[in-house]
Amino acid sequence: MSLLEISGLSISFSGLRALEEVSFEVRENEIFGLIGPNGAGKSTLLNCVSRIYTPARGEIRYRGESLLGRQVHELPALGIRRTFQNLELFRDASVRENVILGAAFRYRASGAADLLRLPASTRGEGAAGRRADELLEALGLRSHAATRVSALPYGIQKSVEMARALASEPKLLLLDEPAAGMNPEESRRVGETIRALRAQGITVVLVEHDMRLVMGVCERIVVLDHGEKICEGDPARVRADPAVIAAYLGEETEDA
Repeated sequence: MSLLEISGLSISFSGLRALEEVSFEVRENEIFGLIGPNGAGKSTLLNCVSRIYTPARGEIRYRGESLLGRQVHELPALGIRRTFQNLELFRDASVRENVILGAAFRYRASGAADLLRLPASTRGEGAAGRRADELLEALGLRSHAATRVSALPYGIQKSVEMARALASEPKLLLLDEPAAGMNPEESRRVGETIRALRAQGITVVLVEHDMRLVMGVCERIVVLDHGEKICEGDPARVRADPAVIAAYLGEETEDA
């Protein structure tokens, strides 16, 4: 069963095509990869799904209903959360405080209850704190709980952002380069975390440049190049596709 459907998605910026007629579907309880060279349109597509951008053409459906009429702040209630390529953390707050803020949506009481410090408010705060502590333990962040985010290495900050996204217990998690800045061992642990999420019933869309991670955890992959879909299939098919090989070899040539 499809959880997320992308149909004919197109968007341009200042006349430059970012996405052109991109279509695919993500099945429920799947780890789905979205890869491609730099500038392929991967983060742009996530920004469309998470309602930061509005496409010029096409449709985005979640559980059969269009997302195009939704606003960014409505998505957590639908069960959609994401991380960002550029960190979006409260840098002067502690790790635990950042994760609690991620849980606040799910556990918050009414405004009146918070204002008057009624039991519903304190129960919600306690539940958010417990959820944060569970995630800090699961993601190996417990020793950093009281540390200010700005004092941590970039790779650990990426794990904090994932913990914050998970705090509201999403059904669809969009991960934008979660292993960026990590060493191989840290990247391996990210892969273990993503597999554990699937076991918990969370559908994951993974944008990542670490091909070892992508090929190791994803069941199906879509490859973008210059805003167009050039391949879709399981890791073995994608790895052997001539268009994919050419796209990545072209990127290496440009870097050289």
